[in-house]
Amino acid sequence: MNRRTVLTGGAVGAMAVVLPAGASGAPHAAPAKTDAEIYGVPTVDPLISQRADPWITKPVNGQYYFTGSVPEYDRLVVRGAPTIEGLAGAEESVIWRRPASGRMGGHIWAPELHRIGGRWYLYFAAGDAGEVFRIRTYVMESALDDPRDPAGWVLKGQLLTEWDGFTLDATSFTHKGRQYLVWAQSEPEIAVNTSLYIAEMANPWTLKTKPTRIATPTKSWEIIGYKVNEGPAVLIRNGQVFLTFSASATDSNYCMGLLTASASADLLSRSSWTKHPDPIFTTNEATSRFGPGHNSFTVTPDGTDMLVYHARDYKQITGDPLYDPNRHTRVQKLYWHEDGTPLFGIPVGSGGPIVRLSPADKPRSFVKHEGDLVRTAHAPRELELTQFRFIAGTDGTPAETVQSVDQPTKYLTVSGTTVALGSTGTPVTRIAARGGVTLRVSPGRYILVKNGQLTVGNKATVFRLS
Repeated sequence: MNRRTVLTGGAVGAMAVVLPAGASGAPHAAPAKTDAEIYGVPTVDPLISQRADPWITKPVNGQYYFTGSVPEYDRLVVRGAPTIEGLAGAEESVIWRRPASGRMGGHIWAPELHRIGGRWYLYFAAGDAGEVFRIRTYVMESALDDPRDPAGWVLKGQLLTEWDGFTLDATSFTHKGRQYLVWAQSEPEIAVNTSLYIAEMANPWTLKTKPTRIATPTKSWEIIGYKVNEGPAVLIRNGQVFLTFSASATDSNYCMGLLTASASADLLSRSSWTKHPDPIFTTNEATSRFGPGHNSFTVTPDGTDMLVYHARDYKQITGDPLYDPNRHTRVQKLYWHEDGTPLFGIPVGSGGPIVRLSPADKPRSFVKHEGDLVRTAHAPRELELTQFRFIAGTDGTPAETVQSVDQPTKYLTVSGTTVALGSTGTPVTRIAARGGVTLRVSPGRYILVKNGQLTVGNKATVFRLS
């Protein structure tokens, strides 16, 4: 289930606390919450421009910290703010620059910032001057409380793996008292660019065990342009360990996959991990988000899980996509199915807060469009088909149109008693009711659910916005 409790919906503008004829419940409404409070996640998009491979920490002493790849691939940066949205305008501190020659003088990629044992550790990939793609993983340590202070950082050295080879995208996590590292690496005698490996750590810069290969690119969506599994990120919830990763070339084919293991399993055993057969987060032309991937996870102050990722606004790239600077950091809410598995949906595109509508008496059912048909369905896995935005009108009235998130050129449209998606939305007015809101189409006419279909009549269904 979603870790955020289901909330009562509220209109952005003023709402009359009036219960329409035929609606169930007493005429006493809870204080209205705004759509932004219901969604619970910043809608600034992009959150940070031209920062790829984004990493946002969970809050530490009231601060969120961000790091990511810069287009020049020449330095390590950290910024901090008390809120996630505050990271957008926060001052960026350069904590390290590559040397002009020699070791680590090449491409600098994909830093991650981890708080382990009361110290900060920064994992990053670096090539050498003259051999910019001789990529290896390195570790820096800071004993200071503030990771933005360059004075605290000391290079611990290269993180050595079982064999010396192209190595990048290291991430670390703790589970049941054990510290693990997951990373991407090329392996001799395996004809792919990178696979994913896991090992237990002796300390934050040294492996304790031999690596176990837990994923290698074999599926059609993992081998477009390059045969790649990279950018792992770990989220432990609901008795399972979820490990996302990215696949294929860094153009519009870039996408995310998912590995899953039981939280009680031996994470160092390859057989503990199952790869989802299909990508779980991909390019979406309707929302103009291309090549989403290399994600991380964080949480809002109330514990709502958040997906952090990069994506471009356009598909066509001139030259090598690695040198196109416009992979921007974006954030959106991560949802949970009632069976405890994550729902990623689509990269949602620009716009205001997103809500899902449920009949108040069936909170695990959601309004969902199937093509242009609109109905309710119990716990659908197609998250994006259940996501909507209320768009305020320009005439100063409380009337709003209801926009589809995955088809942003379409809105809930009423024709007679039929409710469907259409290019011209029908304005509705949200009216507070106990347990949620009703949607008034015109005086005496409301949207209601009848036999699972959305229709219009003189009675009203109370909807929860969640």
